[in-house]
Amino acid sequence: MAQFYSPNRRVTTRQTITVTATDLDAFGQGVARHNGKAVFVSGLLPGEQAEVILTEDKSKYAKGRLKRLLTTSADRVKPACPHYSTCGGCQQQHASEALQQRSKSASLLRLISRETGIQADEQPVIAGPQYGYRRRARLGLQIAGAKPGRKPGNGPLVMGFRQEGSNDLVAVTRCPVLRPELEQLLVPVQECLASLTAAKRLGHLEMVLADSGALLVLRHLDPLSEADRTRLTAFAQKHQLTIFLAPDSDTLERLCGDVPFYQIDGLALNFGPRDFIQVNDAVNQQMVAQALEWLALTPEDRVLDLFCGMGNFTLPLAKRAKRVVGVEGVATLVANGQDNARINGLENASFFHENLEDDVSQQPWAAQGFNKVLLDPARGGAAGVMAHIVKLAPQRVVYVSCNPTTLARDSKILLEAGYRLAQVRMLDMFPHTGHLESMALFINPSDTGVVSDT
Repeated sequence: MAQFYSPNRRVTTRQTITVTATDLDAFGQGVARHNGKAVFVSGLLPGEQAEVILTEDKSKYAKGRLKRLLTTSADRVKPACPHYSTCGGCQQQHASEALQQRSKSASLLRLISRETGIQADEQPVIAGPQYGYRRRARLGLQIAGAKPGRKPGNGPLVMGFRQEGSNDLVAVTRCPVLRPELEQLLVPVQECLASLTAAKRLGHLEMVLADSGALLVLRHLDPLSEADRTRLTAFAQKHQLTIFLAPDSDTLERLCGDVPFYQIDGLALNFGPRDFIQVNDAVNQQMVAQALEWLALTPEDRVLDLFCGMGNFTLPLAKRAKRVVGVEGVATLVANGQDNARINGLENASFFHENLEDDVSQQPWAAQGFNKVLLDPARGGAAGVMAHIVKLAPQRVVYVSCNPTTLARDSKILLEAGYRLAQVRMLDMFPHTGHLESMALFINPSDTGVVSDT
């Protein structure tokens, strides 16, 4: 049969080339050059030479799959996770801690420089343990052999994370990045769930380690029988767990256990099992301490905390300032923030439930004056509030970011208004992943205070 050329047909290549990586990109891929263009290769480290099979060959870049290492970098280490080669997470475990942090920090500073023209000085990375740090995880539940929308499957219950580039689950028995208290629950929890009569009708499991203990959130697709509820309660009592049941995405029932809380700056913050909390407690503690130091708070300060959640920054700020206002778009987080302020006796903290992507100038908090501002937006950044921050003319602004691209974009507005970018620090919130978080300090020219380099 004749085959005719089609301009819309995707052309693939399986050419094998030999390259030497010179850098890592922001996602941990090795970057090499071949025939004048960049080649991105997962699993390849700077300084390593390798045979690579090209999988994409575009006009300006190419992507390749590592076939064989010819030389090995001193920064290459053995991954600690037995599921490293199949699980879709933590794909930088082959790189040393120093290399991961060095490459992420360099990527951050390059982006800031390219977008703003500011050459920020490199500062020590805010980091914690590389393993045993994650206090929250969501695991899929699936009957082996099941095909979504097709057949139910007749195998055992699989609990784990998605395979790289697939919806299939890797049955996880160990996860070294989890807090040990959660990792040791993986096998017994899977065995308990597999014993339920509802095992074939389970959705997913969330595991959270609060300072009050571990808790589980079980998504189930059908009502649980009394026998299953009794079995779960007995399991929780044996392992000193709190268990929540989720029959749908909006409903939670506490089956047994206590209200979870975590501690920050000597305060106890209650939270719901689905509420956002920082996954890495060690980095969160340092991040909050750094923000407090950079803001140089006095008892006369009025502080605005935008995208405040349930008060992770707001309440520590309220311990030091005259007045703190938190603004957040999620109603349950606002309610928790108000409750936590009351529980901790902080009468100078107030919270507003407002959408910060709307016209903030018409929102009730906007009529107040503030001399210092902290913001911690989601990945989309804070484009809707930057003009109002400039209008407030605060002495100092601390911007906590989970996306360096939107940080750089929003920074331009402050820089154009005359603010000075005084500090930028990378937060290694998610070791072994491509996530790059950071925090930056901007100072109004009218503020003559001294900023330390730590």
